[in-house]
Amino acid sequence: MTNFKKTIALSFVCVASLNAAQVELGTIDVEEKVDTEVIKDVHGEEIKSADLGEALSKASSSVALVRRSGIANDIIIRGQKKDNISISIDGARVCGACPNRMDAPISHIVTNNVDHIEINEGPYNVEDFGVLSADVKVHTIKPSKEFTGDLGINTGSWGYKKAYFNASGGTDDIRVFVSASTESGGQYEDGDGHDFAEQQDVYVAKNPKLKGMAYLPKRRDMDAFTKTTYAGKLFWNITDNQELRLGYIANRSDDVLYPNTAMDADYDDSDIYTLKYTIKDLGKYSKEFVFDLFQTDVDHPMSNQNRISILKPMPNGMPMGVITHHLTTKVQGAKVKNSFDIKNHDITVGADYSLRNWDGVYLRNSKAFPSVNSPAYHSIWDVDTTNIALFFKDKIKLDKLQIDVGFRYDDTVISTQRAGYVDRDYDAFGGSIFATYHSSDMTKIFVGVGHSSRVPDGKELYFHTKGVDGQMVGTPSLDMVQNTEFDVGAEQQFDSGKVKAKAFYSDLTDFIVYNANKSIVANKYENVDATIWGFEFSGTYMATDSLYFDYSLAYQRGEKDAPLRGQNGTNLPEIPPVKMNLALNYDYDDTLSMRADVVAAGEWSDYDVENGEQALDAYTVLNLKVTKIFAEAFELTVGVDNVLDETYAASNTYKDLTLITGGDDEVMLMNEPGRYIYANLKYTF
Repeated sequence: MTNFKKTIALSFVCVASLNAAQVELGTIDVEEKVDTEVIKDVHGEEIKSADLGEALSKASSSVALVRRSGIANDIIIRGQKKDNISISIDGARVCGACPNRMDAPISHIVTNNVDHIEINEGPYNVEDFGVLSADVKVHTIKPSKEFTGDLGINTGSWGYKKAYFNASGGTDDIRVFVSASTESGGQYEDGDGHDFAEQQDVYVAKNPKLKGMAYLPKRRDMDAFTKTTYAGKLFWNITDNQELRLGYIANRSDDVLYPNTAMDADYDDSDIYTLKYTIKDLGKYSKEFVFDLFQTDVDHPMSNQNRISILKPMPNGMPMGVITHHLTTKVQGAKVKNSFDIKNHDITVGADYSLRNWDGVYLRNSKAFPSVNSPAYHSIWDVDTTNIALFFKDKIKLDKLQIDVGFRYDDTVISTQRAGYVDRDYDAFGGSIFATYHSSDMTKIFVGVGHSSRVPDGKELYFHTKGVDGQMVGTPSLDMVQNTEFDVGAEQQFDSGKVKAKAFYSDLTDFIVYNANKSIVANKYENVDATIWGFEFSGTYMATDSLYFDYSLAYQRGEKDAPLRGQNGTNLPEIPPVKMNLALNYDYDDTLSMRADVVAAGEWSDYDVENGEQALDAYTVLNLKVTKIFAEAFELTVGVDNVLDETYAASNTYKDLTLITGGDDEVMLMNEPGRYIYANLKYTF
């Protein structure tokens, strides 16, 4: 392993607005940082499953869901996903092992362990590696000194059931938190009453040659997933000014079904280890010194063992058997930073290091595929991505004006054991300036400009398909992506609520996209210049002391500067249409609350048809829930999602993902769940 532009000229006319305040299910509470959306209470009664990606999409219009299964779904923020957004859990950078995004980074934490989530949009985070357009920071529950906790039992349609407990306690010096959960769910049905196997049937009926992709008769009624998690934290106040924090999270998912993909996950195992040491008040030039260590491990084999394709006859007359694609990834990281004040400057300097290894091998009936290069036929062959960086931040306070300035320098080396490829070395300098003007106690105006980058990942550079005639889908010559972005907005608070509006323009150099042109059989990833722009609007309105509304709306549009090789279109893929979240909340008293929320999205009218996307209809979904607290310690929530049992698809079919396709550019869509009825009971002690 290896150890270690364009000028933007814009003018926006901003209509004022204000911040999204206290909203339940994902209490959206924008704190002092106007460019940060904070979503709280996702471990509460509002959430029906472990899927944090789905919870975020319900809580925020700026988050779009990429539906792959009943759980473990991916997210899009501002028209970007994958490595274009950074995901961390308690400071640990998380990457999935699956090149097909079955185990998206956001899926490696369950909702009942989450305290709150920060969504930081734009290239303004200089502390972390690869924050191109946004970063999502998941913060899990902290241990408390008092002995407290909760026990929960959840049940819902299609055989869903979950049990969990969290407990915390300690002394003034040592505090401990422990948690465990188990859950499983059957194949959900869409609004037409079709479960996963029946959704396949509808597609195969149009494309009979794809019968092999369907589930075996004996596997058609399998559960969609089983998931078990464990978590623990220890906080130790070593002295009055020193603290040590240790954390561990284990996720074990088994038999996760992905019906519009040719394989399912046999299992997804992940382990996340964190250590944070803080010492305060060392001297004039050290207000706080922090040392962070983390390691994340993911083990992900996927196979066709549930599919009719295992019976496909080979040229020798024998059945093809079970094809397995087994991948692992490990990320290790360390960060050291020191903060101090000089007059009106709050300064932080630090260094950041990470090493990601990614490896994948194809197997047939548990034996290696034949290959001219190796006894084991690799898809991603032992790829190391090593990053070393230095960063600097300064928060400058000038009466009503606050200016946040940041700089980061990265040196990244990527290497692979696949023969014939030399190491890639990327150097990058990024920085940003973000100004917030408090024109009054109730009004903020903000503007920012930033520049950041991210390097290609192991799949984009080196991915190889299986078989003797397999192709190098990756493109080893890819340049890193660079984003220069301009943000502007305003936030206004009223006696009866808040409102916030912001707009952004992102100028992307060497953006990495997939070229699905059939005449291009190798090196299907390529760099292209592109732009993404959009706006967001959110807020809350208190009609009475008991009745209030919260709302948000997001729109973005993305275009390539020029078509890809052999293509004509310029629409960027994975740019969701306009999306709105609107909720009516009624608190009868301290023990009874009701909520009706609407999630609506427009039709996909600007999509990348040449690379597998297709027209999707607009949709509007109504969700209802009631929460009652009784005997002080018990909380019961009952709810209905998709009350009208609508049939719709929220995520498109970009061919960067390997989905079931019948040719002629028709790819199998994955419909969202139909009417879902659930009940959750929680006991707090």
